[in-house]
Amino acid sequence: MRMVATYPIKPKAQDTTYLRSVWETINYISCPYSFNFHMHTTASDGKLKPSSLVQQAIAIGLQGFAITDHHSVNGYREAEQYLAQLSEKDSTGHIPHLWTGVEITSRLLDVEVHILGYGFDPEHPSISSYLEGDKPEGERAAAKRVIKSIKEAGGLVVLAHPERYRRSSNQLIPAVADLGIDGLETYYAYNNPKIWQPSPRRTKKVQEFAEKYGLYSTCGTDTHGLNLLQRI
Repeated sequence: MRMVATYPIKPKAQDTTYLRSVWETINYISCPYSFNFHMHTTASDGKLKPSSLVQQAIAIGLQGFAITDHHSVNGYREAEQYLAQLSEKDSTGHIPHLWTGVEITSRLLDVEVHILGYGFDPEHPSISSYLEGDKPEGERAAAKRVIKSIKEAGGLVVLAHPERYRRSSNQLIPAVADLGIDGLETYYAYNNPKIWQPSPRRTKKVQEFAEKYGLYSTCGTDTHGLNLLQRI
C-alpha cells in the first residue's frame, strides 16, 4: 500500500498563502475599512485593549487584520482568544481573519527602521527572542537578521512606512529588497489626516518601487490611539 505524506495544517493566523492572495488585491481604498495590517494595543504603545480593538474591527467590517505590537504578540494572543469566544457564542456573525503580527525595530544602512512580520509561528525559536518586549540591540537588530528570523518562523516580511526614515526610501527599499523582504507598506497616511487616506505622492513613489522589485503593497493605519481609523 502506497503511503501518502501528510502535513500539519497551519493555524488560520499563520496562513500566509491566504495572506499573499489578499495582498495581491490591496489598493488605495483597501484600508481602513476592508483590511488593516498595522495596529497597536496596550500590549506595546497603543491605547486600545485587544478586545476593544477586535470590537472596532468587527464594527468597521474588516475582512482581515493583524495586530503589530512592538516586540510582542501578547495583544495578538488576547485578540485571538476573544475572537474564539465570539465565534463560539455566535457562529453566524462576521468574524474577520486575524494573522499573527509584530513590529520589530531594526538597523539598516546605519539608520533605525521598522520591520513588520506577518503569519509567523510565534513559538518558533528563531523569532521568540524578538517577542520579549524590548527592542533588539547590536547584531540582533540588523535588518538582515530580523528578516531572516521572521522567514525562518514561516512569516512574511514588510518594511513599515518607507518614507518616514532618516534615509531616503531610494536607498532603503533597494537594500531591503536585496535582503529578501516580501512587501512594502505602500498605502500609509504620513500626515495623519482626520479622514484617513494614504499620502498620494509618497504612495506613488513606494508603489513604483514595489512594482520594480516585485514586492507586495500593503496598508495600515499604524493606530496607537483609540480609533482604528486614525494613527493617533
